[in-house]
Amino acid sequence: MDALLGLTVVALAVATPFLYPRLTLRRALARPLPPAALAALRRYVPIHDRLAPELQEQLHRLVKQFLHQKKFVGCAGLDVTDEMRVAIAGQACLLLLNRATGVYPSLRTILLYPGAFAAARQDVGPGGVVTHFRQTMLGESWQDGRVVLSWDDTERGALAWDGHNVVLHEFAHQLDSESGATNGAPYLGSSENYRNWSEVLSRDYAHLRRAAWMGSQDSVLDHYGATSPAEFFAVATETFFGKPWQLAQRHPALYDELAKYYRVDPRAWLDEPPAAFEPDHPASLGPAVSPALPANRSFAWASW
Repeated sequence: MDALLGLTVVALAVATPFLYPRLTLRRALARPLPPAALAALRRYVPIHDRLAPELQEQLHRLVKQFLHQKKFVGCAGLDVTDEMRVAIAGQACLLLLNRATGVYPSLRTILLYPGAFAAARQDVGPGGVVTHFRQTMLGESWQDGRVVLSWDDTERGALAWDGHNVVLHEFAHQLDSESGATNGAPYLGSSENYRNWSEVLSRDYAHLRRAAWMGSQDSVLDHYGATSPAEFFAVATETFFGKPWQLAQRHPALYDELAKYYRVDPRAWLDEPPAAFEPDHPASLGPAVSPALPANRSFAWASW
């Protein structure tokens, strides 16, 4: 009997580290969002009440899991409030609706600054000369389990909901990196999906690079997306959720690819803008070769 009891105790000791997180998560998910959290979610995800009831239920569950599993750290003296946590969780989890995926399983920590922050950078020039500098940033996404955000810009993007959203941008990078590299091609499930993705996004990325080089102001996609394939995917994600009607009209094939990936149609949540947009004709811009922009990096679109 003593031997049996001893084996039971040992078995429980071994199992507890694996079972305890599941038990605490189950309890967290079973509790409804407090009224203050729900009010914050409605404020910082202004399309919340336009979501179908089943999508609202999904979002609430995802937010509860996000808040339970992720650590928030205030930087530069910022006191992170529950409202800030809900604001970030709500926007980040909007990208996960209807998708069979974990809640950013590699992400552990969100670092939150009061405003734009300076990040150390280095540039390797001709002859291997290394130049160190500091760059002002609104957000950063790292593959080591961190996302860094500016609260001022998080708040502005949420309340404006105009296609410029630092949370959607940085968490698109997190999704992108789940395929093993942050290169503009998130996990898509099949070779056919990658081929379609490559064809559409490569073409629109090339045209955006050309438009940025020419200084065209008539673009629904922010020119920052011309920096690299990874930034193009992140910028396209911001635009997909913030300006869905405009993106669908200007870039219908790109919109369709993003709708297949995210498995939602944000046009159902936002009214069609009254001003009509003329369709882009990117082919008229000519070859997308730009010495004023970084050289086209090697990325996964071209490998499928």
